[in-house]
Amino acid sequence: MDYLLDNPEAERIFQEILLKIKRLQNRDVVNSMQKRGIDYKVNYGVSIPMLHQVALEYNRNHLVALKLWNKQWRETMILATMLEEPGEISENQMDFWVRNFLAVEIAEQAAMNLFSKTSFAYQKAFEYCIGKKLIVKIVGLLIVGRLALIDQTAPDENFDPFFELMSPLSKDPQLATVFSRIFIQIGMRNPNLHELAIRHARILKTIDSEVSQQNAELILEELDSDDIRTIVKKRQREITR
Repeated sequence: MDYLLDNPEAERIFQEILLKIKRLQNRDVVNSMQKRGIDYKVNYGVSIPMLHQVALEYNRNHLVALKLWNKQWRETMILATMLEEPGEISENQMDFWVRNFLAVEIAEQAAMNLFSKTSFAYQKAFEYCIGKKLIVKIVGLLIVGRLALIDQTAPDENFDPFFELMSPLSKDPQLATVFSRIFIQIGMRNPNLHELAIRHARILKTIDSEVSQQNAELILEELDSDDIRTIVKKRQREITR
């Protein structure tokens, strides 16, 4: 990670944000999360929409984001993903954050708010998909899914390599929910990727793995549906206008 010299303005913003988090505390949310096994070092139970509102009050700031991340509260880590500058975050910083994610919630926010907006998003997504830790693989899949939604100018070839990774990932029951969702998102991007996704899903159905076969059935059921085919055609019309 990069370390920058502190400055009074960044410290002022940082302390101001901490006070806002404390004022928005919701113990009912904290208790609910704990009952579901989601436990953080410090958690004030502030909702994601409320954290977005807090983030909108400030410009993106690399130093403030680092200070928020280092605080290691649930809310400060989420806000760090919202306030970090995509052009300032380094690959080393990204790797450090990913290795220290405490929950899928943080991974989802990082992939959506920050990682998918970096210049090395595709490269890191591929790298993370073949990582060893579960949370790292989840981050890789989440970045790919987000790119499929927001990177409208990317060629289909950017997504081809990820289909080659899907067979081993499809076997992991801990990845099943995220895996099928991301696979479907790529397949909904345009008609070409839709047909390619269906072909690869049919391959998954032949793998000697119950989890892979279950994933394949869910994916095919969704991608073969009339509703999804209508959405894909509509997106294609919007792109070609």
